Amino acid sequence: MKKLYFLLFLAYTCIDNSAIMAQSSSNALLAELNNRSSLIPRDPRCEYLTDPKGIDEPHPRLSWTFKATDTAASGQKQSAYRITVASSQKLLGTKPDIWDSQWVSGNQMQQIEYKGKALLSDKSYYWQVTVKDEQGKISSKSTPASWTTGLLSPKDWTAKWIGTAQIFDPSKPDCNITDPWLRKTFSLTAKPTKATLFLASVGYHELYVNGQKITEDVLSPAVSDHTKRARYIAYDIAPQLRSGKNVIAIWLGTSWSIFGPYIDKDKPNTPIVIAQAAIYNGPKAVTIIKTDDTWKTHLSPNKLLGKWDFGHMGGELYDASQEIDNWNTTACNEQGWEQAITYSPKLKLSAQMVEANRLFAEIRPVSISEKRADGSYRVDMGVNFAGFTQVKLKGSPGDKIEFLYSERQQEDMTFSLHSAYIIGKSGTGTFKNRFNYSSCRWITIRGLKYKPAPEDIKGWMVRTNYENAATFQCADELQNWIYDRVKWTYQNLSLGGYVVDCPQRERLGYGGDAHATCETGMFNYKVGAFYTKWMEDWRDNQGTESVVGNLHDPKFARQAVQSGRILNNGIVPHSAPTYMGGGGPAWGGIVVTLPWYIYQHEGDKRVLEKNFELVKGWLSFLDLNTKDNLLQRYGGSWDFLGDWLWPNANAEGMNNNKPETVCLNNSYRVFNLLTAAKIARAIGKTTEAAAWEKQAETYKAAIHAKFYNAADQSYADGSMANLAAALLADVPPENLRDEVMKRLEKEILVNKKGHIHVGITGGAILFKLLRNLGRDDLIYSMTSQTAYPGWGYMKANDATTIWEMWEKDLPGHSLLHSSYLYPGAWYIDGMAGIRQDPAKPGFQHFIIRLPLLSAAQMPWAKATYDSPAGLIKTSWQRKDGQVAVQVTVPPNCSATLELSEKEATNLSYEAKKVKRVGGKDGYVTFELEPGNHILKTSAAR
Repeated sequence: MKKLYFLLFLAYTCIDNSAIMAQSSSNALLAELNNRSSLIPRDPRCEYLTDPKGIDEPHPRLSWTFKATDTAASGQKQSAYRITVASSQKLLGTKPDIWDSQWVSGNQMQQIEYKGKALLSDKSYYWQVTVKDEQGKISSKSTPASWTTGLLSPKDWTAKWIGTAQIFDPSKPDCNITDPWLRKTFSLTAKPTKATLFLASVGYHELYVNGQKITEDVLSPAVSDHTKRARYIAYDIAPQLRSGKNVIAIWLGTSWSIFGPYIDKDKPNTPIVIAQAAIYNGPKAVTIIKTDDTWKTHLSPNKLLGKWDFGHMGGELYDASQEIDNWNTTACNEQGWEQAITYSPKLKLSAQMVEANRLFAEIRPVSISEKRADGSYRVDMGVNFAGFTQVKLKGSPGDKIEFLYSERQQEDMTFSLHSAYIIGKSGTGTFKNRFNYSSCRWITIRGLKYKPAPEDIKGWMVRTNYENAATFQCADELQNWIYDRVKWTYQNLSLGGYVVDCPQRERLGYGGDAHATCETGMFNYKVGAFYTKWMEDWRDNQGTESVVGNLHDPKFARQAVQSGRILNNGIVPHSAPTYMGGGGPAWGGIVVTLPWYIYQHEGDKRVLEKNFELVKGWLSFLDLNTKDNLLQRYGGSWDFLGDWLWPNANAEGMNNNKPETVCLNNSYRVFNLLTAAKIARAIGKTTEAAAWEKQAETYKAAIHAKFYNAADQSYADGSMANLAAALLADVPPENLRDEVMKRLEKEILVNKKGHIHVGITGGAILFKLLRNLGRDDLIYSMTSQTAYPGWGYMKANDATTIWEMWEKDLPGHSLLHSSYLYPGAWYIDGMAGIRQDPAKPGFQHFIIRLPLLSAAQMPWAKATYDSPAGLIKTSWQRKDGQVAVQVTVPPNCSATLELSEKEATNLSYEAKKVKRVGGKDGYVTFELEPGNHILKTSAAR
């Protein structure tokens, strides 16, 4: 009996203890929840990049965004942050030995400058951020992030530039040199713990270690001004190295190494490379590998077709009969390989701090024709794209299979783009681009003895590997088509760390075209590093005149007029880093506009500081060409373009000295001055700001006096371009501004019947003005037309990319071009309503304003935008006199919602998350804290 009582006692005790333990656990969980921070730091970035390798910035900037711990809650804000940096992940978690910022009060989470110990070359740095939320509760640490350094001092480079003895001969009808192989064999006593190869090339390259290609990148490096700079890439090669015999092999592609504007007496007209690696098997380097004359070289089976010049970018010829087995492995027999040649170009070596190129969006044929009369086959890829193609082939040894690329259904080849493959002894092979790319929708295949199968052919778009940042959809399918095709076109143009005008004919980085593309890029992609790199290209190019004409003329040496004279007077070429092409003040003026847009978008003050002398130089150059307070035509016939490629411009003549061109360029010059003054004030340069503001006022008066037409409140020819440029530059006196704006409305809605009538630069100016003013009604009118001219006309004519001209069938122009991409920004900041706050760069505070459109025009739209400060979402609907708005404000951000007075009547919302704060100009404003918001109104429209 006593035993029974004892067992019962134990049972009751266990039950009681379980209850107590459960209660205790519940209390602990509740306490944990109560003490948990509302914020989780995420998406850590260094210099815009995720875990960048081999950077050479001595004070890199760190940024992050947040995830809310409770996504149903609101008001999450950072009150302080603490950054720790260590030399290893272990020390990061225990004792950070490089930098501890300690707790810094404030909500800053973007562009925070590293202020720790001086960085050393070829080292890894690991970092984390911890924050305090709005109640002072400490968050968990962010996921460990890292960066590695490159070679921070020129003295760190001990390698030599190497190449082959082959030199490009521009007098030949086609490229006369072959893409070379280079290799170095060496031995290691053990598998290394660390090995980073720093590699720069003039011309493209691929890197192999023991037969394995390092990274999936293509067309490396990013394009640079090779009269001044070569950018190196850091490759982690430790995983591929092993104990014993190893080989590093490099395949060079001719490409930019023979580009005319990069001809220099100190640099050979042939691809060259410099590379070195310190290989570690512990704390100290045990082996140094570097390029020198001990490297071996051999001609590869690949060569460039064409001359890498205007209209002659060509393609590639791959001769499989010249293949060498194991050329990039230790099994290769080096007998017959030659000694590399060393060279001494005067090039600055700097890190490539922009994403590399990658292959995207695999493309398959939609149809293949039966054999045509000439024995060829025609492949329709279904979409126009710039990138790589791959074709599996069969034939007899020595058969030459040709590929002709075309944008036009009626032409077998456009812009001389073609490649070829010679079948080797196996009778089979695969052609795939390596160091050149095509731009086409149709491929004509010649030399095949059978109809190719669809599964044997594929393509890929090639672009810089930045991340997507936006989605958009609305009730209007034409608008959805324009948005989709604008984005597709932008991606096909943004390869090599800059935006090309067209990928088939020129591949130039025009400043004028950049106005039409840069904000579209920023509102749809994460391109902070991309545009920072492009600004470095513009700095490199300053002081040199643009290059126009025969670049491979033996007399070319940057001497003849419009052939790249070194002027050093602040002049900026019309394209960067490429020098070539014509342009005008709006082309060079991108060096003022683009840094300001980057700053507004990213909150990046350093981009203003780094480019301030570039801005000053450009404006001083314009001062040299000013008379009677008006900018005068300067340079040659291709140096003072105004608008470019407006409807029917080819027939009317674009390169002219008519009053409309002089008026537009003067107005743009004032816009440059006003923007430069904003830059100066943002970085404390008040003397320059005041001087530029004074100049702008003087020049406004001169433009108005010279070009204003009082009879119809217009400027010069009364074109959309000149009206928009004058308004954007604030040229009309205050008492006339509304009248000039009404004249612009009339020009769009009445004179042109709702159609657009501007080109590249005029269109970018027009859309910037209308976006600033919130005139979505006028933009919608121009984007909704389906007849010529307009985007709807392109859609009606089977376009899959945006054209160079509003006309389709004019010979010689591109069907994949940068000309008219400016609607891409409007879909996010106009139609979706996600607008920058000009007073608070970087999107930690932003404005939501529904577009000025009726419910009949646009009943609904929705978008997401992964801004530099976090993910913003908007969705709105107008129906039956009611308006519903949904907004997601990211943690540590805030927003101002602007609704019309009618829409704000009888508005329902959650009062503790939304505050009505006033209104102006017909709008009522509400402040939104972080979180998800739903606002509805029953006001009649």
